[in-house]
Amino acid sequence: MKKLKIGNIELESNVVLAPMAGVTDITYRTICKEMGAGLVHTEMISAKGLYYQDKKTEELMRINEDNRPVSMQIFGSDPYIMSYVVEKYINNRSDVDIIDINMGCPAPKIVKNKDGCFLMREPELAGKIINKIKDVTKKPVTAKIRSGWSSDSINAVEFAKVLEYNGLDMLTVHGRTKEQYYTGNADYKIIRDVKKNIKIPVTGNGDIYSPRDAVKMIEETNCDAVMIGRGILGNPWLILNTFKILNNDNEFYLPSPADKINMIKRHAIMLINELNEKIAILEMRKFAAWYMKGMKNSSEVRNSINKITRAEELFMILDNYAKVYGLNDD
Repeated sequence: MKKLKIGNIELESNVVLAPMAGVTDITYRTICKEMGAGLVHTEMISAKGLYYQDKKTEELMRINEDNRPVSMQIFGSDPYIMSYVVEKYINNRSDVDIIDINMGCPAPKIVKNKDGCFLMREPELAGKIINKIKDVTKKPVTAKIRSGWSSDSINAVEFAKVLEYNGLDMLTVHGRTKEQYYTGNADYKIIRDVKKNIKIPVTGNGDIYSPRDAVKMIEETNCDAVMIGRGILGNPWLILNTFKILNNDNEFYLPSPADKINMIKRHAIMLINELNEKIAILEMRKFAAWYMKGMKNSSEVRNSINKITRAEELFMILDNYAKVYGLNDD
C-alpha cells in the first residue's frame, strides 16, 4: 500500500491510532506506536482550555518524542481562539508534527457548546476555522468528521469540499452520524463518496475490529489509510496485525493470556512512571478490564482489581491468576 503523505509528513505505516479521550494518553500512544501505528493522536484538547490557561488541559499536551509523528488534536468553534492557541502553544513545539481539528465528537457535553460534531451543521464556520489556522501555521492541518449530523442531513461530501478549499491537508471520515453516536454500523459508502470528491488524502474510520475489517474498508472506500479506535481497547496487537495484512503478511500475532497479563503489568509500570502510583492504578482499572475481556473468569479478577490502589496489589492479583490457570511466558 502506498505510504500516506500528510503535507510534508510521510507515514511509515498507513495504520493510524484514533484520538480517544481517556484512552490515548502518552502511555498508550507509546504502546500503540511500538505495535506499528504510523501516526498517533493526543486525546482531544480544548482550545478554550488552553486559551484560559487551564493546567489540566496543558497536561494533555505532553508528548513522547519516540512516538513521532504525533498529531495534536484540538477542538473548539471560535476561529480566533483556535488560531491563537495554535500560534501560542503548538507552532513552537518541534514534537508536534500535525494539527488535527475535531469536528466529529458526538459527546453531548462537547456538542452543547457548539464544538465537535456540531460544526458539521456550520460548514462555513468550519471552513473559517481551517482557514485561520492555516494562516498562522506551517504544520499540516487535518480534521476528523462524521458522515453528518443525522440520517436526514448527510453532508460529509459537501463539508469535505469546504475544508479542502480552505487548505486542509488530510481528512478522516467516521462513517456514522452524530445521532448514531457509536451504535449501528459505519457507512463505508459515505467514506468512498468523500474520497471520490476531494483530492487530499482521506483516512477511513469506523468498525475496524480485525485486520480484515481494514482490508474491507480500503477495498470498499479506496481510502488512503485506516484509523482504528475502539478496536484497540485492550488489543494493541490489532495495530500490529493490521499493519501486517496491509503489507501482505497474513501471519498474525495472536496474544496468549500470558501476553495479556504481561502487557497489563508493563502498561501499569509505564503509567506509574508518568503519574503518581495511586492515579496510575486507578487508571489501570479500565485498561486491565479491556485487556482481560474474554479470558477465563476475568470478571472475578476485574472485580478485585477495581478495589485496589497500589501496584503491588495489582501484580499480586495478576500473578495469582496466572498461577491458578497455569499461564507462563511461552
